[in-house]
Amino acid sequence: MEIFSYMSKYGYEQLVFNYDVASGLKAIIAIHNTTLGPALGGCRIWPYESEDAAILDALRLSRGMTYKNAAAGLNIGGGKAVIIADPKKDKTEALFRSFGRFVESLGGRYITAEDVGTSVEDMDVVALETRHVCGVSSAISSGDPSPVTAYGVWHGMKACAHEVYGSDSLKGKTVAVQGLGHVGYHLCKHLVEEGARLYITDIDGEKVERVAKELGATAVSPEEIFDVTGDIFAPCALGAILNDQTIPRLKSKIVCGAANNQLQEDRHGEMLMQKGILYGPDYIVNAGGVINVADELQGYNRERALRKAAGIYQNMQRVIAISRRDRVGTHIAADRMAEERIRTIGNVKRTFLGERDR
Repeated sequence: MEIFSYMSKYGYEQLVFNYDVASGLKAIIAIHNTTLGPALGGCRIWPYESEDAAILDALRLSRGMTYKNAAAGLNIGGGKAVIIADPKKDKTEALFRSFGRFVESLGGRYITAEDVGTSVEDMDVVALETRHVCGVSSAISSGDPSPVTAYGVWHGMKACAHEVYGSDSLKGKTVAVQGLGHVGYHLCKHLVEEGARLYITDIDGEKVERVAKELGATAVSPEEIFDVTGDIFAPCALGAILNDQTIPRLKSKIVCGAANNQLQEDRHGEMLMQKGILYGPDYIVNAGGVINVADELQGYNRERALRKAAGIYQNMQRVIAISRRDRVGTHIAADRMAEERIRTIGNVKRTFLGERDR
């Protein structure tokens, strides 16, 4: 992998490596863009098949955080950390304290939080060595971000419904929810409370049975969810589920859910558009989680975090407006909205610095 060429192509600021013999820590922090503020993104632990795979994941995820944070209106940039280890057997106090010292060495340019393979308890250990961490278990912590993520997805879905159906009410709408993890479950509760009809699925049959009974939803198999005739398809599980095989089967006019990286390739966003399906770009509608975590930076307030997550409704409307203006799919429009904000704020900062130096 030609690292410097890749970083130059996609505008990365910094890629930092740390190896600690005593703890066995092998960690990478990628900082993509800090125009809007310090880079914030979680720490992922994964037994990567190669060092190149770990580097690429850190780079890809950090760039994604730049776009998510910018589009959400947050005053933070994008970054990500990965630790090459097995989260089931390699997590130790020494490992996380060493990682905390690594984060601290960057002087606040990067702020970490939990991600795949890490937990609130792990962040508590990291916090022993650095102030630059969110999502710890203290009384002022944001805690589990899933309810706020679901709240934001619900509002993004309502914005999509307003565009397609002329009303943002989801009462009577049929929604097919794929994935009943913490976010999917809380989303289902919002939908049922508003009067939507639900079709649900998950690879965990017991979870499906429990949620169906609790919420009065109709259970279908994981394969059948793509064939449900309804109004909205809500992917809340795996990525890359919008592809050449699944898109032709969809019978909804809206795709809006919490899963990350839903499009297998960018061209599948165009494919949805050509089929007359409005796509709620994942990092626009699922930004409630990072909004919740970022609120800690000013002293966590749950009501304020929920108000900001409700703003995903307006963000989705802006994406739709850019899509119309530029005659592009919403997945491209979302990128342009984020890029326009970064460019505008960057110009303001450069102008100020130029005037101050004269």
